[in-house]
Amino acid sequence: MVTLSFLFLGFILIAIQTTVFHYFPHWLGRPDLAFILLVFSAYKLSWFPGLLLAVLLGWLMDVSSGVFPGTYPLLVLLVFSIVKFLCQNSAVKETAFQIPLVGVSYFIVQCIFYLFFSFTQPGALPPWSWARVVQETLILLVASIPCFIFFSWVYEKIVTRRRASKSLKRGGGNRFR
Repeated sequence: MVTLSFLFLGFILIAIQTTVFHYFPHWLGRPDLAFILLVFSAYKLSWFPGLLLAVLLGWLMDVSSGVFPGTYPLLVLLVFSIVKFLCQNSAVKETAFQIPLVGVSYFIVQCIFYLFFSFTQPGALPPWSWARVVQETLILLVASIPCFIFFSWVYEKIVTRRRASKSLKRGGGNRFR
């Protein structure tokens, strides 16, 4: 149920990201909300549901805005696996660790993405700009704070509703006989 809910939420975020955000001025930024959801799912979901969500979100991003087919699913799987591995083996499980990891992973993904396409499609990308990449990373960091709060709220609502329904189902009959 959690994976299905986050998949639906991811569809909505990708729709907003690919339609509404293009009307924003470039200096205001266009944060990658699907990336934030992907990193959040790496924190909260187990491996199989998280990988399923990552593949489906990557495929949807590839279909809706991908220029080179197959790059988004590959990139999303790589990011999810690395972030999940780092979160799983980390002694720090607090939010103070999660938000900076979003920024660092996004910055590294941008560098890898540009390096990969500069070798495979020379001349297809604009010249590298450190200022632009740092600006996009900072905008993503600022956007990830309310997104993490909202995603945590949704996750807690789903998990507590599921626990409450399970506890109601098990209590049948008189236990004091």
